[in-house]
Amino acid sequence: MPYFDEKNETLSEEQLRKLQSERLRETVRRSYENVECFRRRMDEAGIRPEDVRGVEDLGKLPFSYKSDLRDYYPYGLFAVPMEQVVRLHASSGTTGRRIVVGYTENDLSMWEECIARMLTAIGVGKADVVQISFGYGLFTGGFGVHGGAQRVGATVIPISSGNTQNQIRTMIDFGATVLCCTPSYAMYLAEEIEKLGVRDRLKLRVGVFGAEPWSEKMRAEIEAKLGIKAYDIYGLSEVMGPGVACECPEQSGMHVWEDHFLVEIIDPDTGRQLPPGESGELVFTSLTKEAFPVIRYRTRDVCRLIPERCRCGRTHIRMAKPAGRTDDMLIIRGVNVFPSQIEEVLLAVSGGEITPNYRIVVDRVNNTDTFEVEVEMSESFFSDNVRMIETFERRITEQLRSTLGIGAKVRLVNPNSLERSEGKAKRVLDLRAGKI
Repeated sequence: MPYFDEKNETLSEEQLRKLQSERLRETVRRSYENVECFRRRMDEAGIRPEDVRGVEDLGKLPFSYKSDLRDYYPYGLFAVPMEQVVRLHASSGTTGRRIVVGYTENDLSMWEECIARMLTAIGVGKADVVQISFGYGLFTGGFGVHGGAQRVGATVIPISSGNTQNQIRTMIDFGATVLCCTPSYAMYLAEEIEKLGVRDRLKLRVGVFGAEPWSEKMRAEIEAKLGIKAYDIYGLSEVMGPGVACECPEQSGMHVWEDHFLVEIIDPDTGRQLPPGESGELVFTSLTKEAFPVIRYRTRDVCRLIPERCRCGRTHIRMAKPAGRTDDMLIIRGVNVFPSQIEEVLLAVSGGEITPNYRIVVDRVNNTDTFEVEVEMSESFFSDNVRMIETFERRITEQLRSTLGIGAKVRLVNPNSLERSEGKAKRVLDLRAGKI
């Protein structure tokens, strides 16, 4: 491992637990003293900071929620004076009041360390040129990866998202070896690169993708089209940003940096802690954040932890790819449907007939949910042969019914007719609001 000594990655289980307990006690104390929302919830639960002696007491603490960030907008959850806050990030606010998070100098250093570990784990270093196509600005993606890439000594191209033709030209001219963006944008870039016939001019070897769910089938598509090895990363602005967890070369789960974050899986209905291996809601507690600590933050991501030691030798626990989000889950005619399930089916049935671009349209007609999946045909499959198209639509329909347990109307649409996204893909159009 060429980058710094990563001492907290090689701690014994006993040493790690001791470190986590020390940091948890300090985080609880500081949050109780400085964050009114957290203090009130602890008081209501009859818990004092001194009642939390170590990680074994984590379950005593109250949960925190995304709604808290909106209720205490903008700075009500900060645990340090604003004089110590050196950077702010925020959500877009497109689905309500935006959420705001803050960082001290130490917070930014810790964030860079987590990203540097991530990049080191996948072999990125001084010889690499890292093209960061995550958005910069208030979104945490671009700036989050930027500092860590510089810390490992890589050359950074802070191109941000958008302007796809310029992205490709820069990738070629500047000799980018690492691409960082959302997986859906990586697929879009791959499509455009294929159209331009310039793949043989690329020097890319590694992709770092996150900010939205993506399937193993989509990974395989990206790796094949771009000729790279694609790695998954996990993070939320509320917890830190990208780099809370990441894959190693084994690509068998994302390592959570447990010296900085405690991770739990809970039953989303009861809040009960679940053992490693069981699927439930992912919950994080920060251990080293100063400006904006989070305690038992409910992410709404559906996930499971992998307790077995990874073949790479790292001992930090791994989390599987989230299967979806409890707040992204669609309930259609009483059946739970995740967009990621639909993506898995589409990529599995495709032999080049369709692209990975699709849209789910849900509506309500005469008190009954309607469920349609629009799937974009590839250029090579595009045809006016109605029978051939209908046959393939039926094939997808049957596979979706088998996987989801519910029928969907599948409609193949013309190539390039669905909107592309240079950030997070917009896959769902739910028109049922206000319809009984």
